[in-house]
Amino acid sequence: MSIAPAIRPPSKEEVVAEPFSLPFDLRNLPLPLTILPARPLTDEELLAFCADNDGLDIESDADGSITVMSPVKWKTSKLNRILEVELELWARQTRTGEVFGPDLGVRFADRTLRAPDVAWMSNESRARAEKDEEENPGFLHFCPEFIAEIRSRSDRASQIEAKMEFWMSRGAQLGWLIDPIRKLAMIYRPSQEPETFLKPEFLQGEGPLEGFRLEMKEFWA
Repeated sequence: MSIAPAIRPPSKEEVVAEPFSLPFDLRNLPLPLTILPARPLTDEELLAFCADNDGLDIESDADGSITVMSPVKWKTSKLNRILEVELELWARQTRTGEVFGPDLGVRFADRTLRAPDVAWMSNESRARAEKDEEENPGFLHFCPEFIAEIRSRSDRASQIEAKMEFWMSRGAQLGWLIDPIRKLAMIYRPSQEPETFLKPEFLQGEGPLEGFRLEMKEFWA
């Protein structure tokens, strides 16, 4: 079956593209955009598509549509890195798990693909991932215990909050949404409403991150 797509920029009139075969280069197309293949891509095809367009933020939904976004701006990248490094230092000290950045692709059984800004996975989950890799290499196929998202200026508040709700619905045990624009942090816990803190001085880990503490001064600068 052909994977000829339709391509549309989000919230704009849909544009139908000519049939294509992988590799498919997006460098000359305006971003963000959504691609609608004639059928959902397999893991292997989607991995190849991501490799052909390395550096872009790529996610997909259960209907097979692929959303491609521009790389984040430098300040958001800096904040992502601060959280990732601090969490990595804690994880190395406690030897409790592994930390991942925005290049981690998590593809679920319904073919939905998401990429967190920062994630933490326990040693037990890492063992599960390594076993799964032997039979189904490529993407991670289950949600890490901790997920963090940092809002950039290109993200609508409702959009990033919906993404956090998605992570929690897929099994995350703790979620942090850090919003430097509104200067607030939202803590997500399973089966609870998120708790909002206005310009907190620090975030204190709990559950899977018990003992971790993140100073927030640079996020509000």
